[in-house]
Amino acid sequence: MHRIHVAERRRRLAVRHGLGPHRISGRAGWPADPAQVARQLVALHATDPATVYLSVMARMAGPVTPAAIEESLYGRRDLIRMLAMRRTVFVVPAESVPVVQVSTTDRVARDQRARLLKHLREGTAIADPKPWLADVERSVLRQLAQRGGTATATELSAAEPRLRTTLVMAAGKPYQATPTVTSRVLLVLAAQGKIVRGRPIGSWLSQQYRWVLAEHWLPDQADPISEAAARTELARQWLAAFGPAPLTDLKWWTGWTMAQVRQSTAALGAVGVELGGGSGSGVALPDDLGGTEDPGDWAALLPGLDPTVMGWPERSWFLGPHARSLFDTNGNAGPTIWLNGQVVGGWAQRADGEIAIRLLEDVGAGGQALIEAEAERTGSWLAGVRVIPRFRTPTERELSA
Repeated sequence: MHRIHVAERRRRLAVRHGLGPHRISGRAGWPADPAQVARQLVALHATDPATVYLSVMARMAGPVTPAAIEESLYGRRDLIRMLAMRRTVFVVPAESVPVVQVSTTDRVARDQRARLLKHLREGTAIADPKPWLADVERSVLRQLAQRGGTATATELSAAEPRLRTTLVMAAGKPYQATPTVTSRVLLVLAAQGKIVRGRPIGSWLSQQYRWVLAEHWLPDQADPISEAAARTELARQWLAAFGPAPLTDLKWWTGWTMAQVRQSTAALGAVGVELGGGSGSGVALPDDLGGTEDPGDWAALLPGLDPTVMGWPERSWFLGPHARSLFDTNGNAGPTIWLNGQVVGGWAQRADGEIAIRLLEDVGAGGQALIEAEAERTGSWLAGVRVIPRFRTPTERELSA
């Protein structure tokens, strides 16, 4: 069996993820191309809006501003925000929307709609939730169309009073809650591919968006793709960016069953490989067994939930013993410091905007200089804008105090 050592996986990480000397240049005539960053990483994590911007900034070879990233998201719309793998919000290249929708999001939509119907049966007095929900969904789409295709959740709930129906959750328990169904209905419609998260309400750090009819926002769709073909294509993209890796890593990242993972990788002709560093066995694309040129010394400050950090659940080959310091208890990554393909520390932003770093390993004088230069670059780019990660970790909390 072909063996791929940890050093090779770390070299691939730098080259394929646009880090260090391999940062990504804009296309001809474009000062920056955030969509190309997403293409090289398959998708960008977007649960925390700041992640998208900081992940792009860390990988662009030339200057990129928040406005340039907003243009990609909301002007050219070559990046689309959507619910996807593992019921997580991602930003994906526009051309990948059909692949992601069919391979993963359609199943998420079915699951979330079934869950909402269960909540309606158990937490409301609605006698027959299924036709009730279907009628509410149609009404929401009509209301959007009447408003030119876009509206806020507040505007929609004012126009369609049934969105203000309350659910009784955990009845009788100390943590009983009574949320409205608004966000749940909109989530289901988004997962079905009928509506899209458009421009944020507020700055680029906002977590609230205007909702837009998909037909008004998305480019013309390509020919329909089957579920099996969509899974195969998504597996190909992931292996090209994150491979070689264990099948269990692909299963976790996609949220598929192991049978679906095996079917998709078999369709690609993926070959088994032995992974160094005690990571066991994995698979790689059949034409992807060669070595990668040494990218040289490099450093990067990546944000919380960055797609590189969150690309694999088996992280020992780049994370070492630092999970407790740099991840929260639910497995969400905080801001990390990288040196030559390894996580060596964490960083945070203080109240005055200064970037504070904490090294968890001895990196030597040369490594320290590279990391400090990246900290200065990140601080200058933020230019006083304060970013607090949505999921806070021990190191980030301590450094930002």
